[in-house]
Amino acid sequence: MTQTAIAEIIGVHKCTISLKIKRNVPQRGQGAKIYVACKADAKTRYRHKSKKKHMLLTPELKSQMKEWMTIKRYSLELVSAQWSKDQIAGVSHETIYKFIWNCKHTNKRENRTFKHLYKRLKHGRRKRKRGNYKDSRGLIPNRVSIEKRPKVVDERKRFGDLEGDLIMGKGHKSALLVTTDRATLKTTINYLNVNKKYHKKSKKNAPNKNHNLR
Repeated sequence: MTQTAIAEIIGVHKCTISLKIKRNVPQRGQGAKIYVACKADAKTRYRHKSKKKHMLLTPELKSQMKEWMTIKRYSLELVSAQWSKDQIAGVSHETIYKFIWNCKHTNKRENRTFKHLYKRLKHGRRKRKRGNYKDSRGLIPNRVSIEKRPKVVDERKRFGDLEGDLIMGKGHKSALLVTTDRATLKTTINYLNVNKKYHKKSKKNAPNKNHNLR
């Protein structure tokens, strides 16, 4: 088929077909002047990967971020908020976090000065205990899988089906219990005192496990 006929079938201009063939057909060597779809796709992906891209996290922002984290002891959230306050087109704290951890595990020359910046993070120096290969944070003992709940709960038509979330405070000395009704979206927040005195109370004063939250 001619390039004009191919362009009419695909729905593009014939110059687009000519340009793609010219860029992806080798002129010499094995397979010269022969269009192979898989090789053309590989060449296109390589060109896209190696070309220069518009990066939001510029070298200037990286240097400023490092200065704020090392001298002013800013957190990632404060760095992102400071850029917004100064009306600078910065990035979010999640983007900064990914960049810092990528620098930790790579040895690129342009990112070598940021390789040890992860130590400035709040939990950058935390080490996993020996033998603790399975992370059990936030897991409730004897919990029931969400797949075993009644199907009527997914319809969000029945009152009284609650979803809960526990927000722990510093040192696990206090917490907030947030409950939301799935039907009405009514949300309640209760303060919980979980200090040592609470655990020493007798079983008579302990809350009933079967008590319905209201």
